[in-house]
Amino acid sequence: MDDALITPRQRKKVVLLGSTGSIGRSTLEVARLLPERIELVGLAANGSVEALAAQVRETGVKHVALHDASRVGELRALLPAGVEILAGPAGLAELATLEGADMVLVAIVGTAGLQPALAAIEAGKDLAVASKEILVMAGEIVTAAAARKGVKLLPVDREHNAIFQCLDGHRGGEREVSRLVLTASGGPFRTWPAERLAEVTLAQALKHPTWEMGRKITIDSATLFNKGLEMIEARWLFGIGMERIDVVVHPQSIVHSMVEFVDGSVLAQLSRTDMCFPIQYALTWPERLAGGLRPLDFGQLAKLEFEEPRHDDFPALGLAREAGLTGGTLPAVFNAANEVAVEAFVAGAIRFPDIWRVVGETMGRHEVTAASSLAAVIEADGWARRVARVACGD
Repeated sequence: MDDALITPRQRKKVVLLGSTGSIGRSTLEVARLLPERIELVGLAANGSVEALAAQVRETGVKHVALHDASRVGELRALLPAGVEILAGPAGLAELATLEGADMVLVAIVGTAGLQPALAAIEAGKDLAVASKEILVMAGEIVTAAAARKGVKLLPVDREHNAIFQCLDGHRGGEREVSRLVLTASGGPFRTWPAERLAEVTLAQALKHPTWEMGRKITIDSATLFNKGLEMIEARWLFGIGMERIDVVVHPQSIVHSMVEFVDGSVLAQLSRTDMCFPIQYALTWPERLAGGLRPLDFGQLAKLEFEEPRHDDFPALGLAREAGLTGGTLPAVFNAANEVAVEAFVAGAIRFPDIWRVVGETMGRHEVTAASSLAAVIEADGWARRVARVACGD
């Protein structure tokens, strides 16, 4: 096609929630690589005022939000004149509706990203989802709102982004798909015997063999709860039943996920272990752009290995499948109990295997109801946190 016939697209204006975390920093890197196509117009952080201020000075954004309202004064002293500061959960939601923004990328760990995500959808913004909890807790609500408002949900997690790429262009949709296969590195304890897992220290759990991530997601990778969350998230993103979503361990983390079609063919997405790849695809979709990211060198790839997860020794996947198949408020309970258990492990209050125990016990005590409203989801989340704290010995 003659390049002269191609109309250049305008710069995509993006609000980034969670700008100082690992996904946020990678998003800024993508924006640096594609300044003519991506413009950051709003940034939000939890409480890292120095890092946020540095990002504001670099990008020139005029709108920021700080979840920790007690530190607004510190942030104000570090920012140039003319920058609007919003504060607290309400501030995050307000920033997510920023006039003129095309897309909101939610990279806030935990449940704090849910209300800003819904606010963005209601304001007609496309949503790039990097926070698993949004769809795990309230997948039915979020997907229904997105359909009603006609906005797109674009996955940023590498596994879901890989599936999104594999499915792109398949007009037959869900009926062409046999199953979705999420890949997992297996974490640092993939080869440990089960009896040693009770000895795991926090320092060992934070040593991921492939990726550099935040503390919560790194521990979730070690327990495989991150894969469990991703299974539930995939169910909502792609409209595929939980019974057709599987996990395979792939220690090299080069194949980011796969789609098996009804004819037996499998499509896989491969790239280097760099979160800039899925972030760039989500921000520039439906285009592919040359952004300067390094491609794979197949000559240097020694081998690609795949193996079944150790379901009995790492029961997170079974708990996730139960939560996803049951539905209703149980996925929110699954997520909340895991957050509490991880916090307790970090604090030294429970052992590593107790994370699975706490989640299983909390799920077992829950009376499942429909997750038809945000109030029902939030109530289940709060209930699970209280019960899980008791199970942790608090």
